[in-house]
Amino acid sequence: MESSASQPAPAILPDLIHCVRTAFREHGRTPRVGPEVAAAIQPFLGHPRLLAPEHCQPDPDRYCQHLLHAEEDGTFSIVALVWRPGQATAVHDHLSWCVIGVHQGVEQEVQFQLVEAAGGAFLLPVDSAIHPTGAAVSLTPPGDIHYVVNPGPGLAISLHVYGLDVRRHGSSIRRRYDLPIRLPATGLAEPLHSTASPECAKMAAQWRNL
Repeated sequence: MESSASQPAPAILPDLIHCVRTAFREHGRTPRVGPEVAAAIQPFLGHPRLLAPEHCQPDPDRYCQHLLHAEEDGTFSIVALVWRPGQATAVHDHLSWCVIGVHQGVEQEVQFQLVEAAGGAFLLPVDSAIHPTGAAVSLTPPGDIHYVVNPGPGLAISLHVYGLDVRRHGSSIRRRYDLPIRLPATGLAEPLHSTASPECAKMAAQWRNL
């Protein structure tokens, strides 16, 4: 009989899904849902057993999306986005609240305000942040227009939680903005500090020791 030490270590994605489900059940109909889900996933970020190898594969031409979980009732979905250096999104906003957690590498995010002016609409950059491995942030419409890029030098992988069924919609994007960008401004946003439940914090401590 093989010893337990020779058995493969268990994957922890089911535990992350459990923690997201718990946060959603408690806060899903409130403005706190995004921050609470971000706090729930943060202890998992960077763990080597979180994602299977097939969920970490990039695409040579653009960032790619791997579906990790879609709740049966369609209330939320979890995907992994994999980015080669320089790959980026279009400037866009979302159909629902969303959470971004950086699992590997670094991502840069720029947030914008849509300005309707007499001479035509344009985008005004209002914030810029570098999100390192372990950072978790949330966005809630309206006011969620942004652009995300992997500035390199290595591969970046991020977990995204959306308050919708991505199987039905294909992605969380509501609109892509092909507009002039004026008056750039920058500012570093602080990563969210975890307020995960004691149950999830205990799970995370156990995983780190495996």
